[in-house]
Amino acid sequence: MNGSLRIGLAGLGTVGIEVAGRLLHGAVPGVTLTAVCARDRARDRGLDLSVVRWVDHPVELAAAGDVDLVVELIGGTGDPAAALIDSALAAGKSVVTANKALLAERAMQLAVVSEASGASLAYEAAVAGGIPVIKTLREALAGNKINRVSGILNGTCNFILSQMESDGVSFEAALKDAQKRGFAEAEPDLDISGMDAAQKLALLAGLAFGVQPDVSQISVTGIEAITDQDISFADEFNSVIRLIAIAGETPDGLVQCVAPMLVGRTHALAQVKNELNAVALEASPVGQLFLQGPGAGGGATASAVLSDIADLAQGFGRPVFGADALQYASRESGRLAPTGLVSASCTGR
Repeated sequence: MNGSLRIGLAGLGTVGIEVAGRLLHGAVPGVTLTAVCARDRARDRGLDLSVVRWVDHPVELAAAGDVDLVVELIGGTGDPAAALIDSALAAGKSVVTANKALLAERAMQLAVVSEASGASLAYEAAVAGGIPVIKTLREALAGNKINRVSGILNGTCNFILSQMESDGVSFEAALKDAQKRGFAEAEPDLDISGMDAAQKLALLAGLAFGVQPDVSQISVTGIEAITDQDISFADEFNSVIRLIAIAGETPDGLVQCVAPMLVGRTHALAQVKNELNAVALEASPVGQLFLQGPGAGGGATASAVLSDIADLAQGFGRPVFGADALQYASRESGRLAPTGLVSASCTGR
């Protein structure tokens, strides 16, 4: 879409407020924030929103005459986030979202609706925060054959493991520290179980290998059972432990897994510490690429959201997975069932 683009924003949490503030201060030329929706309208959010229209329910943004593009930052797999995205795409309005959980569950269905209506569905913020890995896979590497995607996709787990390594503390102590600093939720199960990383990996695998995202096809092991003895064991082998997500082609097909793995200290992923994320890509003919940066937080996620908005404002819409969703094969992914700590999956094939 070219020319002025009017934005309807649903969700004014940490990321939403950052996005709203940037838009109100003209961060993206030719874009105007016209309507917002959030719980507790009277709450002081430290930002003057009197110049924009408030709506009572998020789905109203999909039908609003003064909204061209919907930004969904509510989260969750159910309503109102799902209803808003469904309604907006069906109405031919493009959507920008950071909702990895919903996309991992319904990505192909939404892709079909998006392409049928001519609307775009952009989700750079759904994976690895401020790291432009979606754009890299979908655009920069469009002419390449992707052989492998691997990386650290959850900042909470990486912070915990880094603290256990550097400070010699227990898993429980590192988790409490992460919660105190805002790097872990009060209910951290989605993160420490590895499921958050698996949802992100499912989206990357869809882009990289032309498969329908399916978390159930990913073997997932979290970090809950990691002890300080494991950290010491890794150190004896000049290694560290990281929660690694991997999707790669093998002679037996596509393998996807998320698990704590031994990483040699000289490997690039071993240098990724605390809340940072990183993605390593192996492709032909380009070779190896390594992307690193903040994987979460208001600024990092807002940066990715604003990037998608800027692209759409300039008419740079793309198919959800870089190809026609109707042509995607219903290819099943292989499964890797890691037992314990694996090193080979990180260091080479």
